[in-house]
Amino acid sequence: MARTESTGSTWRYRWARRQNERRLRLFRSAEWSWRRRDDELRRLRTLAEQCHGSAAAGDGLLLELAPEEIVLRVVPAAQLVEVRHTAVLPAPDLTVGAPTGRLRHRLPDGVRVTDAGMAVITNRRLVLLGGRGRRDWAYGRISGLAHDAQSPVTLIQALDRRRTSGVLLPADAAAEFRFVLTLAFADAIEQREAVVAQLDELIAEHAQERPSRPSIATPGQARLSALIPGGRRTAVVAAALAVLVPLALVNAGPSDPTRQESAVAATPAPAAATGATKAPRAANSPAPGRAGPTSERRCGAPANPMGYDFCGGEKVREPDPGVCDHFDCVPGFWEGRGYLVQCENGKFSRAGGSPRACGLHGGVRRTVSG
Repeated sequence: MARTESTGSTWRYRWARRQNERRLRLFRSAEWSWRRRDDELRRLRTLAEQCHGSAAAGDGLLLELAPEEIVLRVVPAAQLVEVRHTAVLPAPDLTVGAPTGRLRHRLPDGVRVTDAGMAVITNRRLVLLGGRGRRDWAYGRISGLAHDAQSPVTLIQALDRRRTSGVLLPADAAAEFRFVLTLAFADAIEQREAVVAQLDELIAEHAQERPSRPSIATPGQARLSALIPGGRRTAVVAAALAVLVPLALVNAGPSDPTRQESAVAATPAPAAATGATKAPRAANSPAPGRAGPTSERRCGAPANPMGYDFCGGEKVREPDPGVCDHFDCVPGFWEGRGYLVQCENGKFSRAGGSPRACGLHGGVRRTVSG
């Protein structure tokens, strides 16, 4: 027998079930992303304490170590790359970078492979033992260093070399290689404890961002607007049209039947019947020859009734509650504390302005305006 009780018809139970399934799905996605980042930070924290290397780790390598030089990491299948153009790289620092997402095994523009071999990180230098010879980068001579955010390439500028060069690594080994290289720099200036303290701070901050389990929706919370295709926004559109259509007819005047016919023809009445959510924009349609905010003037943004676009303007810091109905939002979207941005993989985040915005989605691509 259908359950009705004090909450009404069974549609309320169906609404509650769909809401709870949706909330649980979003929660599990956000929690999975959170746990992956937490595991990564704790793994790096352990590595920062245990990665001390040894001189014996260099046994079997065609590399003569200096006195008190120890090997921290050996990465096979590395390649030597050189940059065709002149570029100024940022100075090396001890910052633990945010996750860059999945790296693609491709070369950035202007970078070419010139040799292949293995990369060796010691406490004094980075060495590539290639088929054509050996390339050394002593830490004391490095003036610039940059890790590419899209590919597993690390570029290096040295004071004793005119041309910028670096290494291309296997994609699955790049993250650990970059962190061990940061530890090697820290060891060279006796600042490893600063890296450990930075990781402790990142772990503490991340623990505060853990997603909380969503509340349970009950049948009694269902609203009649849930029965209307398009929900509450469609009901608002229909009410607005009920007011605007008579006004348009009155403004046309009885002495001008042509204008009356134009007003009736321009009224998007079928949109209310089908649940279209763009009808309010029709009431404030732009002047002739000027692009409308939700169609022509989106500059590549998805169609949406809020008028959000990529054309530049005011940043969207308080998105419409229904924004994720029209945009592909990242997990944990509403936990963001910035402005609306699009990530490189096409998803949308509310963490614009944060250095960790779109960290798991390839970085920030562009800002949404509204």
